[in-house]
Amino acid sequence: MKKGLYLLYAFLGGAIVGAGAALLFAPEKGEDVRKRICKILKRRGINISDAEVDALVAELSGDAK
Repeated sequence: MKKGLYLLYAFLGGAIVGAGAALLFAPEKGEDVRKRICKILKRRGINISDAEVDALVAELSGDAK
């Protein structure tokens, strides 16, 4: 019985640590990344609309229609 309880505690502890690490290392939201891409391109003299950035991201990710 104790072995099963220790296993359960180990599993729960690992799940908590894993969830915390996932929150800390998760990438930014897509909307934030698109804004950063737009800002970087505009600094380099490339004017691009939000729709064009969305199309570019879709093309790069392989979701282009």
